Amino acid sequence: MLAPTIAASLVFVYGFIALTGWLSLTESRMMPNYEYAGFAKYAELFELDRWWVAATNLGIFGGLFIAFCLAAGLLMAIFLDQKIRAEGALRAIYLYPMALSFIVTGAAWKWILNPSLGMENLVRGWGFENFTFDWLVDPDMAIYTVVIAGMWQSSGFVMALFLAGLRGVDDSIIKAAQVDGASLPVIYRRIVIPSLRPVFFSVLLILAHIAIKSFDLVMALTAGGPGTATTVPAVFMYQYSFSRGQLALGAASSMMMLATVLAVLVPMMYLETKGARHGR
Repeated sequence: MLAPTIAASLVFVYGFIALTGWLSLTESRMMPNYEYAGFAKYAELFELDRWWVAATNLGIFGGLFIAFCLAAGLLMAIFLDQKIRAEGALRAIYLYPMALSFIVTGAAWKWILNPSLGMENLVRGWGFENFTFDWLVDPDMAIYTVVIAGMWQSSGFVMALFLAGLRGVDDSIIKAAQVDGASLPVIYRRIVIPSLRPVFFSVLLILAHIAIKSFDLVMALTAGGPGTATTVPAVFMYQYSFSRGQLALGAASSMMMLATVLAVLVPMMYLETKGARHGR
């Protein structure tokens, strides 16, 4: 029963990864060229200032996106864990953005953050004539608008994962700590949150994957601009592969994205496995 799925995965996932890796070692331009040419495209990639700008943007976006999603998701989960009224409605509201595609999210926030149409125009209409929020067109601040939009969409999903973890904590431990006089913040800080280590591992892995492969959100919100202010590796790969006709260079950049994913995944899996062994 599993054989067809395994075969399809081998061909359409790992097969195409292998094909992309081979193309990165060729001189392919508009069309694939399968003649081996060594690591010249990787050397060319590392000499491009545009690639390092994209990598820097990914570092800024990825770091802030993961940190803010973790913080917002955990706080929302703790809030809902207090057995408040209308929990189901609030949970649905928090989760709703995740039901939208990143294209829709990017388009919506592009309108909200547009200085002449969105929030800035609205606040000025209320009488605050000096209010300014032009991050979307400011090269120094545009990357943070991508962080805002990404966090808005993904925090609810993080909340759901943390809430599931919180509901799995044994109530007897919390009650025993309360009997000993521990306050609720201390209980969460010393007992509950440390017990969510497997959830943190899953959340970090998912968020890192979302950040590294971010393409549709950036294209819908800023298209990589102004200039190269929000160009990330996924946008770089698309532009060089399909707009500039440098397929091998684009393939090299995609393999570097894969290497980044592995650089995040492998140490985290090692630490988690090591922690689980010591726990037993």
